[in-house]
Amino acid sequence: MTVKKVVQTNEAPQAIGPYSQAMQVGEFLFTSGQIPLNKEGELVEGGIQEQTKQVIENLIAVLAAAGYSLSDVVKTTVFIKDMNEFVALNETYESYFGSTKPARSTVEVARLPKDVKVEIECIAVKS
Repeated sequence: MTVKKVVQTNEAPQAIGPYSQAMQVGEFLFTSGQIPLNKEGELVEGGIQEQTKQVIENLIAVLAAAGYSLSDVVKTTVFIKDMNEFVALNETYESYFGSTKPARSTVEVARLPKDVKVEIECIAVKS
């Protein structure tokens, strides 16, 4: 039987709905989408690069709470409000993932929670 474990940290914003920050299932970690709120739950001002930075910092905190890091991420899903900001998002995204580039899907959406510009979720696995 595979063990499921809820992952929760105060180093990332608390869930703003009925969901967990992440779920660990065996060696896999599935994060909920992170938006650019700081750990106090306040919206980070700025453009797509500032918001992407905060989102990835939140993911790093959630991953760390379960003993994972960005190098364990195998898949991300990026939700972006405006595909015209794709290049700027990629600049910030790449600065975090460097040569360890997980598989990724990017989808333009009409609206995100709190009208933010970006939301990212990921799947990580320990080998």
